[in-house]
Amino acid sequence: MTHLHFETRADKPSVFRITPELVQAAAKRAKPGRGLRWGVGEDLRDLSWLATAEGLVTGNDVITDPAFPKARLAEAAPKLRWIHIIGAGIEPLLPLAWLPKQVTLTNNSGVHVQKTGEFATMALLALCYRLPEMIANQQQAKWRHIFTPSIAGKTLLVVGLGEMGGAAAKSAKKLGMKVLGMRRNPRPHRYADAMLPLTQLHKGLAQADFILVATPLTPATAHLIDARAIAAMKTGAGLVNVGRAGVIDYDALGAALRGGKLSGAVLDVFDPEPLPAASPLWKVPNLIITPHCSSDDLDHYLPMTLDLAFDNLARLRAGRKLKNAVNPATGY
Repeated sequence: MTHLHFETRADKPSVFRITPELVQAAAKRAKPGRGLRWGVGEDLRDLSWLATAEGLVTGNDVITDPAFPKARLAEAAPKLRWIHIIGAGIEPLLPLAWLPKQVTLTNNSGVHVQKTGEFATMALLALCYRLPEMIANQQQAKWRHIFTPSIAGKTLLVVGLGEMGGAAAKSAKKLGMKVLGMRRNPRPHRYADAMLPLTQLHKGLAQADFILVATPLTPATAHLIDARAIAAMKTGAGLVNVGRAGVIDYDALGAALRGGKLSGAVLDVFDPEPLPAASPLWKVPNLIITPHCSSDDLDHYLPMTLDLAFDNLARLRAGRKLKNAVNPATGY
């Protein structure tokens, strides 16, 4: 008998809150066969499942909760072989020294693709058409012509060409843009016209009309886009961040927007979240703030997440390699 446990939070937005009804529907789609029992817990009120669970599907905030026995997980959950995180980023869990050797950690990479591609289209067009500036003028009852070029033929640099970055690159190609891709291993990508290693960041920034950041936050990417990197960008360039806040120096970005070095930015990720009311970012000109919702599909996020979880459950039971296994060395 395989035991799969789902642990959620009562205060989660509905897009992230796992319910027995959603799990039942996913199980019906997956047809896992006999020999499976599953349960859904909330807020770690009952930890009896730890003794028998082989798989756990949950969020970062559950693993980091003081009530979760992370420091002695091998002892508390002797049968546990797999943890699935219902998000793409696992930064709060790093470093992974706490993860028992027999446990594989997987994430939700790929679930965000459709919505991220749509968001990228919206954000890039908004920046190309100078929508942040037009909104500011509207709020001041200021009639001012802002004539802009078509986005077709413009160059987008995608920093972090994984699943989400790839979705953005695909959308950019549909808009007729040239796409430069950048990642740790600059192997060719079907939606990139050229690939660059991270060591050539400033070279790529100097060529781009727009920059979209989708890289995870690791020691190697912390403040990757700093004041020097921003200075290397074209004057009038636009920037989008759907990755992690710590990859960009937001103080330097704010200064670049106020000074006119950049024409606009769209930020979806912050540290801390929620963004405090006192944050100076709220008053930065030509900046659109979206509250970390760029890639989470209200209708399909959890069904797709649970389908992925049941797929990996089947792989676990068959002794096959799990999808989206996190490399403890790189953190993604």
